[in-house]
Amino acid sequence: MNNRVVVTGMGMVTPLGLDASSTWQKLINGESGVDYITQYDPAITETKIAAEVKGFDPTQYLDRKESRHMDRFVQFAVVAALQAVKQAGIKNIPSEETGVVIGVGIGGLNTLLTQYDVLREKGADRVSPFLIPMMIPDMASGQVSITLGAKGPNFCTSSACASGSDAIGEAYEIIKRGETAVMIAGGAESVITPIAVAGFNSARALSTRNNEPKKASRPFDAERDGFIIGEGAAVLILESLAHAEKRGAPILAEIVGYGATSDAFHITQPANGGEGGARAMKAALKEAGMKPSEINYINAHGTSTPLNDKNETMAIKSVFEKEAYNVPISSTKSMTGHLLGAAGSLEAAICILAIQNGIIPPTVNLTTPDPECDLDYVPNTARMATVSTALSNVFGFGGHNSTLIFRRYEGRT
Repeated sequence: MNNRVVVTGMGMVTPLGLDASSTWQKLINGESGVDYITQYDPAITETKIAAEVKGFDPTQYLDRKESRHMDRFVQFAVVAALQAVKQAGIKNIPSEETGVVIGVGIGGLNTLLTQYDVLREKGADRVSPFLIPMMIPDMASGQVSITLGAKGPNFCTSSACASGSDAIGEAYEIIKRGETAVMIAGGAESVITPIAVAGFNSARALSTRNNEPKKASRPFDAERDGFIIGEGAAVLILESLAHAEKRGAPILAEIVGYGATSDAFHITQPANGGEGGARAMKAALKEAGMKPSEINYINAHGTSTPLNDKNETMAIKSVFEKEAYNVPISSTKSMTGHLLGAAGSLEAAICILAIQNGIIPPTVNLTTPDPECDLDYVPNTARMATVSTALSNVFGFGGHNSTLIFRRYEGRT
């Protein structure tokens, strides 16, 4: 079986907004969600800035008692899923025909640290019985399934920064094979904590441009010095085309390609020349039956780290050849920061919004061109454009590479 797969709903909780529409508006306005850390006293870490979700109140969607038994990343996932279901117009979940895949890179670090302090200060018998079910990464998919009554396949992808993209890709493959009619898929993360920031600092991965938070994330710029840690969630509703048509669902876009590869090279550095990422793009294009020239927009991984941006540029050149200079590319991490396990799902949703609205979000803070990054990164200002097809790249620690391709739905052919 080779079912066509469409997207019928999306939900977002991001550093730019608490839903998809507010996030999108700030993206196309070129606004940054980066600011000084408020979730702990940043005096103790070298990096003092992050892209935090502001003003989030889970009780607007969830029972207060239930929400207290969810780590922040799980709350984000459930709220984004509820938003997505609402947009998709699903009144009653077809329970046994609906599955859930939520990608999470790290999981409940906030809960773990809080309960470790309890252990140290008050003793083992005071540790919460909810520690484990709040901390483990799969609880985002578990709680989404419980909240919505989805009884189909239910699991978590954990492939570092590629987690959210792989979740969508695997959900797409499940529907293609005919195993379910509906999948709730995306990514979630919330680890803006002293230990996470200190760890990334020790790896020399984070920006330390503390005096200019809004200008710190600067993908493809010659003065980039590391990524900005972010948090949030994005969730999509995927359906078989037949199921979506039967219920008269709004079709936002069609997923036509997914490629996943491994560098098998280094625990943090990309393979030389972006070789692994190039293979992921080629795999997605092959599955989509498309030529590189048919891609109208690339949402780049674009982390603002020296090695990633250079190697991704090389990977795009190797796949697109002369077309590499004609396709608009942007890194929305310049505004949202890097949502780690949620990055791929957020950027997939952004690709769909670009298709729907005919607007390509900019790469902000691109003021000093890097000679090794010489493609069209849509610098600083959003661009009106016809976007029929969009490609999203996400690459993760451990050598994980994931590419998704979305196309405007034009009806059955």
